[in-house]
Parts: sequence; C-alpha cells; structure tokens
Amino acid sequence: MSQDARRDEELNTQRRAQILGLNYIDTSQITDKILYKELLDTQELYNLRVIPLRADSHNVTFGVTNTTSQTTMENLRHRFLDQRVAFGLISDVGFREYMRLYDPPKTVEYKDISINEAGKEDIVAAVSSTLEQVRADDMLAYLVQQAHKLNSSDIHMETQKEYVRVRFRIDGVLHPIAKISNEKYRILISAIASAGNVSTASDEAQQGHIAQRVRMADGSEVDINLRLETVPTITGMDVVMRLFNMDQEMYQLDKLGLSEQERAVVDGIVSKPNGLVLVVGPTGSGKTTTLYSMLNTLNTEEHKVITIEDPVEYQFEGITQITVSTKSSQEISFAEKLRAVLRLDPDIVMVGEIRDMDTAKTALQAALTGHLVLSTFHAGSAAAALTRLADIIGQNPLFVSAIRLVMAQRLVRRLDDDCKTPYTPDETTLQSIQEIVDGLPEGIEKPDLSNLQLYEPGSSEDNPYGFKGQIVLREQFLMEGDVVKVLRGDHNPSVQEIEKAAIESGMRTMLQDGILKVIAGETTLQEVYRVIG
Repeated sequence: MSQDARRDEELNTQRRAQILGLNYIDTSQITDKILYKELLDTQELYNLRVIPLRADSHNVTFGVTNTTSQTTMENLRHRFLDQRVAFGLISDVGFREYMRLYDPPKTVEYKDISINEAGKEDIVAAVSSTLEQVRADDMLAYLVQQAHKLNSSDIHMETQKEYVRVRFRIDGVLHPIAKISNEKYRILISAIASAGNVSTASDEAQQGHIAQRVRMADGSEVDINLRLETVPTITGMDVVMRLFNMDQEMYQLDKLGLSEQERAVVDGIVSKPNGLVLVVGPTGSGKTTTLYSMLNTLNTEEHKVITIEDPVEYQFEGITQITVSTKSSQEISFAEKLRAVLRLDPDIVMVGEIRDMDTAKTALQAALTGHLVLSTFHAGSAAAALTRLADIIGQNPLFVSAIRLVMAQRLVRRLDDDCKTPYTPDETTLQSIQEIVDGLPEGIEKPDLSNLQLYEPGSSEDNPYGFKGQIVLREQFLMEGDVVKVLRGDHNPSVQEIEKAAIESGMRTMLQDGILKVIAGETTLQEVYRVIG
C-alpha cells in the first residue's frame, strides 16, 4: 500500500473512532511492535479481531477494529480483571500488519527433484508436504516445472482409496513423486478442470488442453502447456497430463536420430513434397515429434503449411494450425475440415490422425493431387499399417498410388555412457543376435560379432538407473518395388507378405534396428525386447 493510501486509511479510522466514542491508535507510528502471545493465542486474535498493543501487570490496551463486537470487548474486561483494560480503534491495515507478525506467512521451499531421488520415500514425503501447503495453481506449476527438469513425458495422477498418487514417466518408465490427500486433490482437480475446459462431474473420459503462464509464490514463472486426459474411476477422476516442449528449435530432422539411409529417404520427400507420409506407432512413441520435425523443415517462405489437429499440441510460427474437436458427433469431422483446408491451396497438410474411412480417402485424394499429406496412424508395424488402412478403405486404386512413405517407430531408454557396464553375451544370446543380423537386407553393412561385448545399465551417484534419455527404433519403406507388386496383386496380402516384400526392397525392421543399437552400446537387449516383444 502506498503512503498516501495508508494515510487516507488512518484518517478514515480516526473519524470512525470519534463517531464510536473510542480512542484512536495509529499503529503505523508504533515503531517497536511488541507481541504479547501469552495473552491471546493466534486463532483468538483472528476470531476476536483484536490485537494487544501494550500490557504490563496493571494495564492492557487492545487495538480493536470496526468489526470487533461490544460483546468481545466486555468479555475481555471480565477475562483480565486484575488489569485495567482499555481499547483503541485501529485500522484494518494495522490489524493485518500485526497479524503478519503473530502469524507470519509460511515460507514454502520448492525442492528440486533430481533423477537419483525420484521414487525414494524421503523425496516423495518432502514433495507431498510441499504440495499440501500451496495453492492449486502453484501445485500444478511446481509439478510441471519439476517434470520438465527431469525430462518427463507425462504426469500421472491416480486416485487411490486413502490418497492420490502422483507419478512422472521418465524415459518411458513411471516413478512415484508424491502422495496428496483427497481433500487437496479436489482443489487441484477443480483448477485443472477449469483451465483445461473439462468437467469434474462427467461420467465419461475427456480430453483438454492447458496453456498458461503461472507466477509461483517464490516469484518464479512457469509456462504450462499440457494435453489433458481424464477418466472417472471407482475412487475418483484420474488424470494424465502430456507435457509439450514449446521450443521450436527442438524440432529438427538432425535431432531425430535417423540413420543415413533413413535420412536420405526423408530428405527426398522434403525436396519433392507430395504424396502421403504415415508415421505409425502406439501412443507415446514420438510420432508427433517426428511429424513436427518434418513440418519445421518444410516451413519455408515458398510453402503454405496447414495442420488439422485434435488438439493443437505445438504452436509454430509460419504454420496455419487448426483445431478440430471430435468430442461430439455434432462437431465437424477431420474429413470435412480437410476438404475445406484443401480449398485454401496449401502445399503441405498435416492431419493429426487418420481415424476413419472418410478422412483416409480424403487424405489419399489430396496426396494424389500434388499435396504432401503427413499423418499419424495407430498400428503395430509399418506393414500392419497398410493392412489396417486397407481394412478401413477397402481395395482402392488410390491406395498404392498415393502413399509415399510409411514409418513405424518405438522409443527405448538410452544407456548412460558414463556408467554403463560391459559384459560378454552367452552362446544362446549370441546365436539369437546372429540370426537377426543375418536377416538384414542387402546394402546394410552387417556388424562383426566376434568378441562381441554388450552393455547393461550401471549406477552412479547422479544416475542410479543407468539410463539417460530415449532413442527411437524405426522401420520404414517407400511405396515402390516389391511392396507395390504385393499390394497390387490379386488378393489381400497379409502383414507377413508385406513385411517380407519390404525387407526384400531394403527395409530394416524395428527389431533389427534395435539389435544394431544394442550392438553399438546405445541400449540393452532387455529394453528392445520390452518395447518390441
């Protein structure tokens, strides 16, 4: 409060004191404020709206506000019969100043979580205690801040009978971070639901998006950009929040870890942007990151780029991005929006996901008319994507002619080079690796497996888990050669037939890609088998 405003407040209080027939006390002039905690406890000061200003064995003077009742003052006279009790009117500002001395605001320590602490009982207790003390906005900002520091991909809030468990997914694996009370979670989920435009009373699963900047109690600012997924359970509403990195510089082809052969294929598509490019894989396999890295490379002054997403996950300068909601049957579909977008004469279009026959056919038609169409698709492998797409649209001459590239991918944890430990595989393991390497297509150099050393995760003070970050396992093929012959045959080909044709045309499978990365010491056999099977 400014000095002028404080002076006005005190003048108004002085006038009220004259009207009420009370003495007036200007607390701003009391430089040495003494606290008499033995007279009244802090809760009584709040409830009674009084402050003991001066006291000795014979006298006590209470500061009262214009909301202090006559009954309270009479009760205080009876309570302190051994002393002469006097009252003086003080301003509300003066009352609050004294209360900050009697009940100073708690200093919240926002403890940074390190990777070697994640999941430990003491850090879970410390983070839980912090979350119980702060307001809902700060709870969310703190969790997002720590999740970013730990390079987490998701924040999971899981309702239990007695509490709510908070876990971070770090390098594809979940780690416990905190346990919060159900009462505090109700406050937090209300704030999350309001920011993400979802309902806490819904009986259905919901999706939302939160994009805001929060200033925390310690003055730090946190950018919150989350995709929100909620689902009602028997114990409450569970929430998964996917974190997005807003740094456009992160989305570059050089940072995708493409092999020379894979990069050459992608560069060919970027140089001649037309046809349909499908990136397939399960949720959390990095499909959107791959597409955005391609889009960012194509985002030049010569190209008009439009995306259709549900929701828009990353915002890029120079790209026209359109949100399509598919929550209700009344909403405009991807296919309808895509047809409208094509009338805007784009060069490149990204469709967030191909989900139905109408969208698939429209995307294929757009790809045939000179556009580059990028999209994601849920399938287990590159070959399985084609059989699934064929199931959706049926045998269609557009199918083979429109598709240009199919890329499937998974994420596995990368070994920490500073603490990984070597070992010599047994004969059974070596024979299994040899069989996979022998199946590599021509044109890919086969590694020498004599004196082969593999690696397993070690442990260090900074990294007890032995992994650091993630790498992508990929398989991809262009729609050419043997693959086209199989798809244009007189029957519907199986996944195995398509995969065999793709391998004969030079495709390295995800398993082969994973084994080559194991041999190179980038990850472990267990990681590859955990993710691929």
